[in-house]
Amino acid sequence: MAFKQIDPNAFTAKPFADLGKNWALLTAGKEDAFNSMTVSWGAAGELWGKHVVFVFVRPQRYTYEFCEKNDYMSLSIMPDGYQKQLGVFGRKSGRDCDKYAETGLTAAFCDETAYCEEAQSVFVLKKIAAFDFDPDSFIDKSIIPDCYPNHDFHRVYVGEITKLLVKE
Repeated sequence: MAFKQIDPNAFTAKPFADLGKNWALLTAGKEDAFNSMTVSWGAAGELWGKHVVFVFVRPQRYTYEFCEKNDYMSLSIMPDGYQKQLGVFGRKSGRDCDKYAETGLTAAFCDETAYCEEAQSVFVLKKIAAFDFDPDSFIDKSIIPDCYPNHDFHRVYVGEITKLLVKE
């Protein structure tokens, strides 16, 4: 099944189900070297007059290196039924195995980055900002021991949506 490009204003999504329940793959890198990881946190909206997506990556993740080195990344929103394969992308490191070969998923390429061909929609993102969560900025301090017992705070990447692809 092919993808078609749509205007972000025409995108109709169920963010809590699409990201929180079905999960997504964040991918950074180019055809010669890239990595993908499972994500279930994220946000999309308008910032600085641009359509953007926010993604969160811990510094120890292999994908972090690719996010740092590259200007583009993708967020592949997966349909229901891929949790088993996405579990591999969440548990295993691309440093140690080829997660696409292991799961039978297919990497595809667009605008200087990779994405997952089995996705229901794909945000192609140009990195426009990045910053780290600061423990002093947490108003609800209970989040820190619950989510960051090792103080390995996420880096937030703000990506401008350069293309939004949906399955036809």
